[in-house]
Amino acid sequence: MIEVFLLSIGLGLLGTWIVVRGLAFYSHALATAAFPGLVLADGLGFAPQIGALGVGLAFAVVVGRLGAGRRELYDSRTALALVGALALGVILASDVFHSGSNIETLLFGSLLVLEPRDLIFAGALSAVVLGANLLLGRSWLATGFDPESARTLGVPALLPDLVLLGLVALGAVSVLSAAGALLAAALLVVPAATTRLWTQRMPAWQIATVVLVALEGIAGLWLSVEVNAPPGPAIAVLAGGVFALAAAARVLPRSRRLAVAPAAAGLLALTIALTGCAQVGSSGDKPSVVATTTQIADFARNVGGNAVDVHQILQPNTDPHEYEPRPGDVTATAGAKLVLENGDNLDAWMGKVVSESGADAQVVDLGAHLPVHVAGETSGPEASRYDPHWWHDPVNAEAAVREIREALISADPSHRKTFETNAAAYLKKLHTLDAEIGDCFASVPANRRKLVTDHDAFNYFAKRYGIEVVGAVIPSQTTEAQPSAGEISQLANEIQREHVRAIFPESSINPDVAQALARQTGAISDLTLYGDTLGPTGSPGATYLGMEEANANAMVRGFTGGKRGCRIGGLG
Repeated sequence: MIEVFLLSIGLGLLGTWIVVRGLAFYSHALATAAFPGLVLADGLGFAPQIGALGVGLAFAVVVGRLGAGRRELYDSRTALALVGALALGVILASDVFHSGSNIETLLFGSLLVLEPRDLIFAGALSAVVLGANLLLGRSWLATGFDPESARTLGVPALLPDLVLLGLVALGAVSVLSAAGALLAAALLVVPAATTRLWTQRMPAWQIATVVLVALEGIAGLWLSVEVNAPPGPAIAVLAGGVFALAAAARVLPRSRRLAVAPAAAGLLALTIALTGCAQVGSSGDKPSVVATTTQIADFARNVGGNAVDVHQILQPNTDPHEYEPRPGDVTATAGAKLVLENGDNLDAWMGKVVSESGADAQVVDLGAHLPVHVAGETSGPEASRYDPHWWHDPVNAEAAVREIREALISADPSHRKTFETNAAAYLKKLHTLDAEIGDCFASVPANRRKLVTDHDAFNYFAKRYGIEVVGAVIPSQTTEAQPSAGEISQLANEIQREHVRAIFPESSINPDVAQALARQTGAISDLTLYGDTLGPTGSPGATYLGMEEANANAMVRGFTGGKRGCRIGGLG
């Protein structure tokens, strides 16, 4: 709420100038063009706002100089600069930093994981914009309404214009943490466009816009808590709805404008009525356990049984690299006794969730306590810095289950016997799973065990069962990267040279590129793997045991041309 109030002054004032000067596309493009700055900041380890602001100011200068004195050129010059910035960002994310880039959070943003520097940045923005509004407002107004007359009267344009463009860049960067680059317009443009429908005088317009930004921000935050939705999209949807109602009321005859109010009240009442199913809570006196990934939540449920409540953050078939916290996740964490993390950068966002929730829970990083690293050795701690897919080796799964057992006993000693009994039964199933999968792959000639997947997620599985990883469509351990044309061409040649029979799409990733590659090379692509998450309830991969059996079955079928599969008994 403090962040919203601090932002409302700067964004409200800037929004009016954006609308007056026709800079709506520029402001949206500038927020999106911050992408390469975010990648650089994450890859080199400095504050993301600094990287985004550097790119934003450079973007403002380029657009300002290219379109100097020619308002009609702003859109075309903005589009050119935007294409260049996005292309640079994709290259940096895909070819330079690879799996080190973790910029999804700022592309989408969240009011739920703010840091003190975000409040400082928002306050500084409003102070600077307020001062510039007082000093340069007349120049911006004259140039905005009648640029030709302003030039004739000697009103300076270039420097004030560059200052305005730079301030819009500052505003767009300030929105990153709250709403994300992709939704910046919801706070920068839409409120000003809404109030513009009902007022013509600049002072009244600016005051109304500041108030509306604050009201929509607070109402959107409340709505996100009630329906357990990300705050940024909730604010954006609310702002769009308010604009639609205001526009509808504006064009209606005076006698019918009052009819809009009941419609708005009815929509709000419906929203509130739907919130009952979205609340998150704990059952009785059971200790609450928060697990970040679907696999870890499955482990925790098997070990904890009916003695614990498990709140699972990531959902089936979702991409953990693109997670945005929900209010329910923060409130569940606030009341948790135990937080189980995957580690290895897959769920690095959980640190902010724990911090913002004020939780006093024990936090266990399971990725830091594994016996097998990606090279297949069985001594020493897990050594991979960036590959977070350790669960694909059942030996690591067994180690994680033991860690969970000990953490649950520490959190609730009264149920020690339950946790030990459940863990022993589940460890037996994991041991059976490992042995049976090994037997399945032993029946496939070694020269046919050649794996091509959507992204580089199966190194642990491949090392465990003697599979050669030929390549991946996305040559990275994160789905944030993108393959280049050269990499796709090289992979296609490798597939044909190695006589790869199947390319395996993943359930949580768009399969289009994998399928196109399969058509090009003559491989099949109708066998899906579970890479980052479990599958939905009722699917073969709904549990960890089912996921790994399904993956083994799909691979064996692909390697043998459908002649055999891998079916394991005794896991139910």
